[in-house]
Amino acid sequence: MPAAVAKETLGFQAEVKQLLNLMIHSLYGNKEIFLRELISNASDAADKLRFEALSSNALYGSDADLKIRVSFDKQARTLTVSDNGIGMSREEVVNNIGTIAKSGTREFFQSLTGDQAKDARLIGQFGVGFYSSFIVADRVTLLTRRAGLPSGEAVHWESDGGGEFTVEAAEKEGRGTDVVLHLREGEDELLSDWKLKEIVRKYSDHIAIPIVMKKVKWDKEKSAEKVTDEDETINQASALWARPKSEISEEQYREFYKHVAHDPDTPLAYTHNRVEGRQEYVQLLYIPARAPFDLWDRHQRRGLKLYVRRVFIMDDAEQLLPAYLRFVRGVIDSNDLPLNISREILQESRDIEAIRAGCTKRVLGLLEDLAENQKDKYAGFWKEFGRVLKEGVGEDAVNRERIAKLLRFSSTHADGEEQSVSLADYIARMKEGQDKIYYVTAETFLAAKNSPHLEIFRKRSIEALLLSERVDEWLVANLAEYEGKALASVAKGELDLSKLQSDDEKKEEARQAGGHRALVAKLKDALGDRVKDVRVSSRLTQSPSCLVADEHDMGGNLSRILKAVGQKAPQAKPILEINPAHPMVQRLNEEKTRFADWSHLLFDQALLAEGGQLEDPAGFVRRMNELMLDMAGEGSRIIVPGR
Repeated sequence: MPAAVAKETLGFQAEVKQLLNLMIHSLYGNKEIFLRELISNASDAADKLRFEALSSNALYGSDADLKIRVSFDKQARTLTVSDNGIGMSREEVVNNIGTIAKSGTREFFQSLTGDQAKDARLIGQFGVGFYSSFIVADRVTLLTRRAGLPSGEAVHWESDGGGEFTVEAAEKEGRGTDVVLHLREGEDELLSDWKLKEIVRKYSDHIAIPIVMKKVKWDKEKSAEKVTDEDETINQASALWARPKSEISEEQYREFYKHVAHDPDTPLAYTHNRVEGRQEYVQLLYIPARAPFDLWDRHQRRGLKLYVRRVFIMDDAEQLLPAYLRFVRGVIDSNDLPLNISREILQESRDIEAIRAGCTKRVLGLLEDLAENQKDKYAGFWKEFGRVLKEGVGEDAVNRERIAKLLRFSSTHADGEEQSVSLADYIARMKEGQDKIYYVTAETFLAAKNSPHLEIFRKRSIEALLLSERVDEWLVANLAEYEGKALASVAKGELDLSKLQSDDEKKEEARQAGGHRALVAKLKDALGDRVKDVRVSSRLTQSPSCLVADEHDMGGNLSRILKAVGQKAPQAKPILEINPAHPMVQRLNEEKTRFADWSHLLFDQALLAEGGQLEDPAGFVRRMNELMLDMAGEGSRIIVPGR
């Protein structure tokens, strides 16, 4: 017998074994959804057949009426879900069922918490609906034949969920897939006509192809129900998005989202519109309540489902929305695009550009409504997707102002890590005479919050935004101003707060700068090529020193981010600013023999304070030890502020 048709016993991929164990222990809060998952798979198979038949109509054969059939056998205690969709070949069965054919597998299992409700949500996001069969079945049999293959090349697959499965050649008269569930003890209610209809109408009424069951009639003579040979369609069998909004209930919108997004949670918000004009299309777009665990996987394709005149074209048309809105789920159904459209055509189509622009504006409008009228919901959205939305400032110049209004940040106003401050909030609290929006960037929130660059801002009660996410550097590089107010880093360039100072304060600042020229010159000479310049600081009130970048140089935090991801950062020397009122600087001014060591120590402390990495850690430790020993021997003359 050829190897291609031989019966084989194979082991599941290791990740699938773990997943089956979770499924068998009923992680789904509502086990009825296994039927929704199987019907969704069958619907996808029908959509894929329609798409492939666009170029090869012969795939339909003599069976052009697509449908999904649900049936049960009380004596055998089996429940069967059948479809006449695309079907699978032997190779596809092994690849699609024996393995989890999606990226992010490792992230999925790292995300498991042991909390059943949370883990069930992850399983739903992972899109492994077929495996949910083992919630109610102790054995699952699958018989499938791919469209276009002869009846003798069907495939029989079977497993009890114990870590292995068998695959062998079989005969099947028509194309498509039959999934037979051998039910566990205690699942007898699924062998009921009314119960199955209730589940289908609850979860799958939106499916756009008929879901049929055999009609059941009451047999008066036997006083029992009798299954007839007459088919009955038990769902509306019309595309939900094509119906008038007035005919669609909230529950139907929610269930359709669960189907299209493979997410067991209720969506945060949605918008359903028919667009008419130069292009005619329907958009039904959803914003999820929670981010998928693999949102940051760059290899994971995401996009909206694209239909053309109700015919499925592709389920990950990422060209329909910009990358920063990749979390949006839903359907676009166009009346204008050609049925044979490809990914290459999508990238160059003006019609697609118009649809993309329309969908982007609709999603941003939906977010604006949440931000304005449902602040708690928007706060939840921002917590899940805020970092992704920040990408849009640099990616979408057309909508930059709209995106900027949606941004939320931490700030020194509350000093909390929660990102709840909008740029409009910041401007409303600006001091009289303040003309800039100040911010500080750092690798962590605490590093940003405790940055020495903020000392003068805290003293004068000037609010500053605390930016601690990597995307923030990208954001501020692309958002020069907001409503006429320039964004300014507190750690770059000369700090000019003259409009917020009194005349006496200006005079004192000038006196300090002029009175320490000799010390500044000695420091610059001692530090040599480690610094671009040394100057008296107008930023510091408590710390002895800090490092700042020149106005047009790259900041230290961005430089470290680039190096961390393997990119070369332009070489730019920092500027050392000193606080002449600090006892350590005053002591330095008097030092004769160890001035160079003190100078390098001052620089290294400033570098550590801003989150930098020492080039010579051993040299730093040596200087610290020597200075501590010197002080221990002669008695410290350093007075620490506040003690």
